[in-house]
Amino acid sequence: MNSSAEPSRIVRSYGGQAVLEGVMMRGRKTMAVSVRRPDGTIQTEVRPLAGIYQSAIARIPVLRGVLLLWDTLGLGWESLSFSAEVQGEKPVGRGEWAAMIVFSLLILVGVFFLLPAAIAQGMQSYLGVSAAVGNITEGLIRLLLLILYLMLVGRMPEIARVFAYHGAEHKTVNAFEAGAELTPESVDAFPKEHPRCGTSFLLVIAALAIILFGLVGPLPFWERLLSRILGIPLLVAFGYEYLRLTALLGNRLLGRILAAPGLWTQQLTTRNPDRSMLEVAITAFEAMRAVEEAAP
Repeated sequence: MNSSAEPSRIVRSYGGQAVLEGVMMRGRKTMAVSVRRPDGTIQTEVRPLAGIYQSAIARIPVLRGVLLLWDTLGLGWESLSFSAEVQGEKPVGRGEWAAMIVFSLLILVGVFFLLPAAIAQGMQSYLGVSAAVGNITEGLIRLLLLILYLMLVGRMPEIARVFAYHGAEHKTVNAFEAGAELTPESVDAFPKEHPRCGTSFLLVIAALAIILFGLVGPLPFWERLLSRILGIPLLVAFGYEYLRLTALLGNRLLGRILAAPGLWTQQLTTRNPDRSMLEVAITAFEAMRAVEEAAP
């Protein structure tokens, strides 16, 4: 495989997600999920992506980030449901997927956006700190909560295994982008971090929130909370464009600088996989690529 072949397609197209005992890989038109069954074999499901990924919307800067993220959330839950079924757990219905996504978003908004805003507002009201100090403190609290959350969930044995499959996903994509042979032995030599990662996305949003909400200035309590909710789509949109920029810059100095904080944070959400995990990630990637290459 030639490492210089189709660099723009490689940068813009391939990604994935770790699931229970497996990996989902997503291309331009296709996704594939491979999961290690309890008997040791690998089960793979391949399906086409929704039309939004090839639509004109996917080429509109800023707007595409919000719409693609929403569709990706659904795709992620479907992949998790498939992996749970392979492990012998109860299938998750579409209504349950929607309920879980909504519930997760409510927790995300409440803990990571409204709680820091409320604490900072209290500091301004009762401690007399300035609005500028309050906004910076809010941002730092949000960042701290994110890092603590990632550190704590990573200590759970089940999540630690998911994080190892996360590392396998990254190693596989890194190996492909370098033009290396996709075997467990070859892929294992590549980094378990990757610039186009959801962890980096979360960190970028937390950092951008400090800038965006700092520009809003002082607000009454309820208006402040409302502004944080209304600001989330903007943060998602610009966070998506930030990651695209780092991907397009690639290995240039500016690209490495912009990607560095996210890569560091991925130390919390990736683990070094074993060879069997790499085999699963490679299986998913090759299944996705086979369909992509066969498609017109």
